[in-house]
Amino acid sequence: MTSTSTFLDNIYSVVGGDSMRQYYDDWADSYDTDLQENDYRTPARCAEALAVHISDKSAPILDFACGTGISGEALHAAGFIAIDGTDISQGMLDKARAKGVYRDLWPGPADAPLNAAGRGYAGITAVGAIGAGAAPAENIDGAIDSLAPGGVFVVSLNDHTLEDPQFEERLTRAIADGRVEKLQAEDGPHLPAIGLGARVWAVRRR
Repeated sequence: MTSTSTFLDNIYSVVGGDSMRQYYDDWADSYDTDLQENDYRTPARCAEALAVHISDKSAPILDFACGTGISGEALHAAGFIAIDGTDISQGMLDKARAKGVYRDLWPGPADAPLNAAGRGYAGITAVGAIGAGAAPAENIDGAIDSLAPGGVFVVSLNDHTLEDPQFEERLTRAIADGRVEKLQAEDGPHLPAIGLGARVWAVRRR
């Protein structure tokens, strides 16, 4: 089992859905502490971005790759009350459930993009969830396709992820194709204690 002091350092070397699932299962017990010690800012930034663009806080929201529920707590603090979560790691989902902020939690497949069409989500967040050391880029399209018309997708892309153009290209292509309207793309802190930033995007499905 990986040492708890090295989970954050080694995440970018994990390859494959099953390996990623096991890694996050092993990390679940120390995940909150590891991120809080590094001043994790992205959940609040993403929740605030969603709250700006969705006025009905009772609308159903999906927290994609919700992990231990830090992001769900931020969404709850921003006023949302119908929050669902999905993650590939059962260990993470167990921690998220204990936080008591989710309406529903469900395990997602390790090697298939998000497909939640038909669930009627007015908002979907991917907080530190898509990119290097996390879910692959096709989940950006999966999230957009899973939104109800007029729904808002908020995704954070950290500095490591921004080095790979395929992630932002998914968003700019969706804008160019007329599938979504760009609402914001704002740079800011992600894990300030280790000097890592993130760009928070928000788009609205047409």
